[in-house]
Amino acid sequence: MKLNVIKDNLGSTKSRKRIGRGIGSGKGKTSGKGHKGQKSRSGVSIKGFEGGQMPIHRRLPKRGFTNINRINYTELNLDNIQKLVDGKKIDPKKIISYKTLFDLGLVKSKKAKIKLLGKGDIKVKIDIEVSAFSKSAKDSVEKIGGSVTILDDKNKSINQDKKTGV
Repeated sequence: MKLNVIKDNLGSTKSRKRIGRGIGSGKGKTSGKGHKGQKSRSGVSIKGFEGGQMPIHRRLPKRGFTNINRINYTELNLDNIQKLVDGKKIDPKKIISYKTLFDLGLVKSKKAKIKLLGKGDIKVKIDIEVSAFSKSAKDSVEKIGGSVTILDDKNKSINQDKKTGV
């Protein structure tokens, strides 16, 4: 080992350059900010400033539209239900309710709405309760002899007791 090979460990306090501590430090006098000008001074915030010209984000027109009344659905495909039935996680003889899907982790939040989509095939007769469905999904389920029921928000409660209706 030689003295000219020794270096500080990466991330140690000595490996950081201390600015404005004299010419010998390598970052003295102007502290690496050059000479004069707006950027050499403190308190400068000039992102998007174009020298007095109208900035591009104000010159270009606003585009698009965000619908605040949009309903976000959690998508549930028929092939996912078939996999769960094959894996014996869902009993096809019972009604597949919102609570069943929530317990399996297919629905993440208590306020989520479920939409049944027709991707894939279903081979077993099922009765399922969802917030919405596609026409192809309903046709596939009813072709086998099952049923699709639409839930309104009042009936979709995880702690719901079927006998008392509370």
